Amino acid sequence: MPMPGYVFKDGGPIPDSELDEQRRTNNPAGETSRADATSSSSNFNTPTSSTSHASDSHALAHADHDEKGVAQLDHDESIKDLGWNEHPADVPTPLVGGLPNEDLWKLVRRFNKQMYHVRATDAHLLGGLDLNTVENEEFSPDKLRANLERLYMTIIIGMMGSGKHVARLRSWRGVQSPSAGVLGSHDSATGAPEKHKGEAVEQEASNFVSGIGSIALSSAAGKHEPGDPEDQGTDPINKAVPDPTRLAVAGADAKHVANGGQPATEHDKTKQPMEDAMWTKMRPTMHMLGDLCDGWERFGKYDYGSVVTKQHLLTFLDSALSPTHPFPQDAPRLKLAGIVTGLLAVSLLTTSAMFIKMNTFFAGFGFFGDPLIWRGLDLLNRTYPNWQKLLELRNSLLKGVPTNAQLTITLLRIGEVNKAPLPPPPRSDEPPPNKPKSINGDELALDASNEEIHNAIHEDPNDAAAAEKAATEKPKHRHGEHILGFFKGSAKTSIETKFGIDKVRAAAGSDHAKNHLGVLPKPGEEVVSGPVDFKGRYKGHKGWIYVSTMATIPSVSFSREASDGSGDAESKNAAFSVPVQDIRELKKIGGLGWKAKIVVGWATGRTVADGLEIIDKNGTTWKLTAIQLREELFNRLASMGGQKWECL
Repeated sequence: MPMPGYVFKDGGPIPDSELDEQRRTNNPAGETSRADATSSSSNFNTPTSSTSHASDSHALAHADHDEKGVAQLDHDESIKDLGWNEHPADVPTPLVGGLPNEDLWKLVRRFNKQMYHVRATDAHLLGGLDLNTVENEEFSPDKLRANLERLYMTIIIGMMGSGKHVARLRSWRGVQSPSAGVLGSHDSATGAPEKHKGEAVEQEASNFVSGIGSIALSSAAGKHEPGDPEDQGTDPINKAVPDPTRLAVAGADAKHVANGGQPATEHDKTKQPMEDAMWTKMRPTMHMLGDLCDGWERFGKYDYGSVVTKQHLLTFLDSALSPTHPFPQDAPRLKLAGIVTGLLAVSLLTTSAMFIKMNTFFAGFGFFGDPLIWRGLDLLNRTYPNWQKLLELRNSLLKGVPTNAQLTITLLRIGEVNKAPLPPPPRSDEPPPNKPKSINGDELALDASNEEIHNAIHEDPNDAAAAEKAATEKPKHRHGEHILGFFKGSAKTSIETKFGIDKVRAAAGSDHAKNHLGVLPKPGEEVVSGPVDFKGRYKGHKGWIYVSTMATIPSVSFSREASDGSGDAESKNAAFSVPVQDIRELKKIGGLGWKAKIVVGWATGRTVADGLEIIDKNGTTWKLTAIQLREELFNRLASMGGQKWECL
């Protein structure tokens, strides 16, 4: 196991003549040409070939920062491993100056959930930052779920924190025990324990969306309908049937998507039109949720929590428009101060009578001046086609203030520019310790003694003893659970048989079967790869995906030869090699379909290894499957080149 600081030497890309010969003689079946693909020159701004930058994010990645972390130091021409496969305690800190590693990993974890499909664009960036969501973004229930979770983690948790503070001030009470029984986290609503910062809030967000799905399914199924018999709780038949509303939660745990079916209604002429109308409205609704969260993230670069210190109260207003390092700290505040100063000057010169007259004038003009308004709008549309975009907050008052995703891609680019890719967030395979977080009672803005605070944040001994006793007792199984276990075992056997058949079909040349090979890693298999090489498959063949940066043209390639740590293997017998600057789209794909994923997750309890599609400037698609570190590979490829990305 290489220690942090281990240097990987790249062997460089395949010679052009050899690569051209391979493309002529071995045109892979997965390389489908896209007629509607965006085609443009490959003259992107790469870290090694250009001094101009495609966006403010690229410029910041190349800037010389006053406060530097380990990833911001120059590492010459070799890729430096800062601890990709190490324990979090062994990773150098801070990786980025002014940002603790825990906060960095929290940003990357949420970035991985938010990003699905990015496409390079040559359009002018009005806000100066790329990675903006397109108007006609793709819709899927999984993306809607991700946006709802993001809504909870940004807006709802913040509003809940504010509401708690107001309730505390109104009640004149000092402390209150968290609903989880122990204060294991500072920034969550329940105070649940967590292994790494932000995980408790993320789990709450997942349960929040699962709860919505469970309630919706309960309503559709008519759970606890008033017409049910009063003795349904003791009815043996009713007790033997498993609760159908648990399917929503079980499905969410398996694939984080809850779906419920309804009986067929062939004679109901309203069913299909209503479903079509609902799904049609989901796209703008999802887009609206994303815009709402983007605005909140730009305005409130601050985490609300259940614990408020005096320092937090003093610095909240100062942090409201202060982007995280390495973004400029003063420019947004000065811009806001200029707007407020102008409004203040106008208010000093405006009397109450003038204010009322102006309001009545604008109200009357808006009501009766429709012909003039539409003529004026038509003139604006012809003279300044993008004037509506210029009025958006992200392109005016909040120009240059990043969302969390834009901040994360900038941090990833900083690591790539300095040949030191940021290590991925730690994996939480074990439950967090059930112990309270350490806090300083003297810094709390609470009128309570240290003993009261201690009793509030620690778990009640009686509750802990009861929970331990319940965990050791052998649970009583109901008939319905035995039936469910039988079906689960049968499903597991069927799945194993299906994958066994896929191996035979793949050997016979089936492309669909080849894409299924390796998607279920062996239980307990250690995931050790990156940052140069990533385990994966191409056309069903085992191999390694190599990211080469030492050569003049950084590239991504696939080889069936394993790496010895030097990076030389990718230059031999590579199936393909694509220059990073030629990549036009990166799309995450599932290892299995969503329904199969739910069944496999429920029956086997194993994680499905997903895939990645790479589309170059010619519209050629390179499909890679069974990548256990798919998120990390996606992040490296998205942050290496000079492309301006847009989210689909």
